[in-house]
Amino acid sequence: MREVLALEAVAQGVPEVLVGDAALDARVRWLHVSDSAGVARLLNGGELLLSTGSSWPSEPAELRAFVAGLSDAGSAGIVLELGTHYRYPPTVVREAARERGLALIVLHREVKFVTVTEAVHSRIITGQTDALRARDEVRERFTALVLRGSPADFIVNQLAQTLQAPVVLENLGHEVVAAEVPLALEEELFTDWELRSRSAHRRAELRDARGGVGSSEDWLIVPVEARGIRWGHLIALPGPDHAAGRAAVLEQGAIALAVGRLAGADDDEWGRVGRRRLVDGLLAGRFAGLGGASARLEAAGLPLHAAHLYGLVLSGAAVTAEAADAAARAIGGRAVAGSTAEGVPAPSATILLSLPAGTVLDDDAARGFARAAAGPGADVERLTVSVGRGGDDLEQALASLHEAVDLARGRRRRAGREVQLRRAEHRPLVQLVTALRDDPRVLEHGERMLAPLVMHDLGRGGDLLDVLEAMLAHPGNRTAAASASHLSRSVFYQRISLIEELLDADLDDGETQTALHLALLVRRSAGR
Repeated sequence: MREVLALEAVAQGVPEVLVGDAALDARVRWLHVSDSAGVARLLNGGELLLSTGSSWPSEPAELRAFVAGLSDAGSAGIVLELGTHYRYPPTVVREAARERGLALIVLHREVKFVTVTEAVHSRIITGQTDALRARDEVRERFTALVLRGSPADFIVNQLAQTLQAPVVLENLGHEVVAAEVPLALEEELFTDWELRSRSAHRRAELRDARGGVGSSEDWLIVPVEARGIRWGHLIALPGPDHAAGRAAVLEQGAIALAVGRLAGADDDEWGRVGRRRLVDGLLAGRFAGLGGASARLEAAGLPLHAAHLYGLVLSGAAVTAEAADAAARAIGGRAVAGSTAEGVPAPSATILLSLPAGTVLDDDAARGFARAAAGPGADVERLTVSVGRGGDDLEQALASLHEAVDLARGRRRRAGREVQLRRAEHRPLVQLVTALRDDPRVLEHGERMLAPLVMHDLGRGGDLLDVLEAMLAHPGNRTAAASASHLSRSVFYQRISLIEELLDADLDDGETQTALHLALLVRRSAGR
């Protein structure tokens, strides 16, 4: 109705709003010109009545019933032109329209009704054409995403950009699979996500049962389903109107996701693309604050409160997010798995493990978790699990993740028939480097100590850094160090002599060994 009043053809009649406010939010489907007292029976709903009132009833009670009939028929409002029949709008019409919440506008100047009709209908048809064009564009965009095999998180990203509003993809357990939400809103939105999501679903169900229309503040919820299978829901938070309709846009996104699930052979795709980015983002520091990151992890199904948290790196096998979480559930916890961390040999996975408070991940439990996460087809003799120290909050868990990654970087697996276990508790230097990883003095120490060897290896494709690492891993046992370097003893000794020459240092000196070991750990911790 507000758009109708803004039209030039209507403005020429000097319109005056007698009943407005919320009534002006009514949608106008068509404009109907009639002076008939029985016009209500000809309406289907959404029509705006344009009239001179020449054949309206004369009795107040009949006028009140006339207005009530228009309201019951779903009329969008009444525009009454004064001068032909009425000099002033009837008081009873004004009162009845106000009681019914029906928009009432009077025109103080005569207008050509055909001009008003053309203007209103042109606006309606133009709006419908724009909506159809916008829907075609949205359908083409998301069809292209399906044909390209775009992952779920990218589809969610495109939905958020199209709707200019936060969008969340959740599974049937109300766990967040993927989300495109401003970092500043993460903590507020994802805190107690399951409760908020269930409440929003319940409100939507009650509203649909009553046949009501949602408000602009309601969450828009669309199921992701196909062939009778429902995998989850897309949720769009309040945002601006879209020419294609916000619900239509979200439905196209849901279709793209459902087709992707039907076409893809990877049943773990949602967990892989969604939860993996959580762990990768933590390691890369892509979060605004610990509060928001904590809320996001809990919304994804990882308990942080009343929990004991461990960072792990499982090397030697490809680990899916589903397998890691199943292995965690077997020992009473939950887990989210990331991708291979920088500097860690593939195949491997970075994992954040949550166990109930008071539960300790001992050596047997860690090895059992590694075997279960790797799956029955994995070669146990190639598996290595690196475990950081446990913590009780996300800050400590993040430190544990970094410790596990540092343990896994640049170290060869020892021969053995069991899962090899590395724990940060047994590597005090690794703990120290992890704690001081961003200290410029530590970085400067590593650069100063190793620069000659780095330049030699880069310039000649050498292996002096690997030889030095093998020697420091086997202090006092050059035979074992040569074997770990896959070099003969004579060649290994030649490399050691060259290292001593380049560094102008005695590698048998204990303090020198410690300084070089620390420098190597600093370099490995940077993923180099």
